[in-house]
Formats: sequence, C-alpha cells, structure tokens
Amino acid sequence: MGVTRLKRKDRKNKARANNKVAKIKQLLLTPVIKNVDMDELRAQFGEAPKNKKEEASAE
Repeated sequence: MGVTRLKRKDRKNKARANNKVAKIKQLLLTPVIKNVDMDELRAQFGEAPKNKKEEASAE
C-alpha cells in the first residue's frame, strides 16, 4: 500500500515555518536603542498628570 502525501498541507507547513523565520530575521535587523537621555525625554512630555482625588481634596 503506497503512502500519499498531503501536498497542500506540506506547502502550508513550509510557508508557515518560513514566515516565522522571516519574522525573526526582521526583528533582529532593527537596531537596539542605546544611550537614551531619560531627563531629555521627560522634559519633552512635561509633567505627569495628577490624580483627580488629590486635586479635589486640594481645592
């Protein structure tokens, strides 16, 4: 008795594996952010908003 191959499923599995590999390679290509000045970033965004309860009790 001969063995039949599921060609469509085989193609789908190979494509799925290739897509995963491509996705990992794409993520590895992105450069790592280094030497970030946190004080400069905080200055760009301004102060953090206060809680509403604290503002109501202060008034």
